Amino acid sequence: MPPDLNLPFVLSVAGAFLTSSVMAYVYVWPALRTMPRYEALRLLAAFHAFRFLGMNFLVSGFVSSELSSDFASKVGWGDLAAAVLALVSMAALSWRWPIAVPIVWIFNIWGTLDLLNAYYMGVTKIGNPGLFGAGIYIPALYVPLLLVSHVLAFVILLRTKSPEQAA
Repeated sequence: MPPDLNLPFVLSVAGAFLTSSVMAYVYVWPALRTMPRYEALRLLAAFHAFRFLGMNFLVSGFVSSELSSDFASKVGWGDLAAAVLALVSMAALSWRWPIAVPIVWIFNIWGTLDLLNAYYMGVTKIGNPGLFGAGIYIPALYVPLLLVSHVLAFVILLRTKSPEQAA
């Protein structure tokens, strides 16, 4: 397949990354940076609790029957694991578990690598985004939002805590 056939999809994904980044910088980051650390991380994790949507790649008819079942399985189960880790992170942060921050690190690393791996597999093994069927919105819109929120979580995890943000 000539690469220019995927140009609309590539532009869609690039537009979603650009828009997600601008919105995060202009609107989300100013609010998050004033929140206590645990609250900001819990809010970002909550967004990822919906990653069970990736399981739809395993639903017959949601994607093309030509889509690799190996790809669909890795994407679906990887996203479900990320959703569970997001929920556990939210609980750990809410209940102030002593291991809350390490749990968030695990969630954030897993979630980021899972999304990057799905993009890599999609580009190298699938190639044709039309095979995603109704799921095209996931890599074209939802994944850029998720990746930008992971970056925000990494920034919060890495920054030095001020006394009012420690809680």
